Amino acid sequence: MGMNKNTVLSWATWIMIFVGLSLIGLGAVRYKDVAGYGFAAVGVGFLANAWVFNALKGRV
Repeated sequence: MGMNKNTVLSWATWIMIFVGLSLIGLGAVRYKDVAGYGFAAVGVGFLANAWVFNALKGRV
């Protein structure tokens, strides 16, 4: 089974959404101090990057 560029971007988008939500969850639940803000900020960055990957599907 071959994967074209859109399939790769699709998988990358889903993986980045999962990692982003996991980091936001870690920041909210596990770390109550300033480190939690860092984890949440990186999680939001992952979600923004996943949004860009999703927008690129069909255009690359």
